[in-house]
Amino acid sequence: MYFLTMPDRGTRLPSFSQLFIYLVGCVVFAAGAFMFIYSNLGTDPLDVFSLGLQRYLPITIGIAQTLIAVICLGIVALWTRRRPLLSPIFTFFFCGSLIDLLRLFQPADLLGMSSMSVMLFGTLLCAYGSSLIIMSGFGIRGMDLLAIEMTKHWRLPFWSTKGALEAVLLISGWLMGGPVGVGTLSFLIGVNAFIQPMMWANARILRLRNFGLPPREAMAETLPI
Repeated sequence: MYFLTMPDRGTRLPSFSQLFIYLVGCVVFAAGAFMFIYSNLGTDPLDVFSLGLQRYLPITIGIAQTLIAVICLGIVALWTRRRPLLSPIFTFFFCGSLIDLLRLFQPADLLGMSSMSVMLFGTLLCAYGSSLIIMSGFGIRGMDLLAIEMTKHWRLPFWSTKGALEAVLLISGWLMGGPVGVGTLSFLIGVNAFIQPMMWANARILRLRNFGLPPREAMAETLPI
């Protein structure tokens, strides 16, 4: 969903602009993920797994997603024999913790929207948040890094390796009682469909600099080609 090449492992720190775009993206994405959960119509594979795991362990979504990031990064580190990136752990923990906070205060109660409207609003928020995270060039998700390594080693298309990992999370989460439904399909199809147009709008209309993957490449790598 994000990159097909490993991000730079150099010591250069991200600029203020990158960090600002990244943090805003995380907040917007977390708000969208919360909307999916609030709609009670199903959510994305990662949250399906996290919510399913919560039925058996007394942990927050933030901690559950951090554990997934650590596992993915551990596999990548063993596979590549290189020091893993730390930013993906923060991305999972930060977004997951924001979702926990939103679930605590339930701000969506103030919207007075139907479940379907909330789900569609969540789709737009997740897509826009994803576009900002991609454009920041910082904080690639651990699951995406693992999918990249699978693509490089097995010479499979990125969409198939990413889809396989999401299928594992989705099925495992569903078996544990996580919420699967039309919202899950809306996330998998709708979010990927809107990311590229939103990246274009960010660059052309809002004049945001793209530090990450160019919009045209992002679109190409989210399609099953």
